[in-house]
Amino acid sequence: MKKLSNLSLFMIGIGAMLIIMAIIISIQPRPKTTSLNPPVSEEESFPELPRVSLNDAFSAFTAGSAVFVDVRDNSAFAEAHIPGALSIPLGQLESQGKELDPNAWIITYCT
Repeated sequence: MKKLSNLSLFMIGIGAMLIIMAIIISIQPRPKTTSLNPPVSEEESFPELPRVSLNDAFSAFTAGSAVFVDVRDNSAFAEAHIPGALSIPLGQLESQGKELDPNAWIITYCT
């Protein structure tokens, strides 16, 4: 029978240690994640701002009677947005919002 070289024994030992470590890690209990405080809703933060119900927004969308403005950053807008919505990030809304028709029904959204 052929005798194994030191390098072969070393590699077998490292492989066995890796397998044992993988087993130990996989059987460790995972920490449970819990949220500490639920986030405050926008309605609670800004009660003076009028809200548009989802039904009213959908009706305005299907009728084409409102302009939808996505106030998220450009990358979020690029990922997904309401078809036909304009992208005006919140930090630019005050300056670029002046370009919108003041007589139009403007619905801003961020989700």
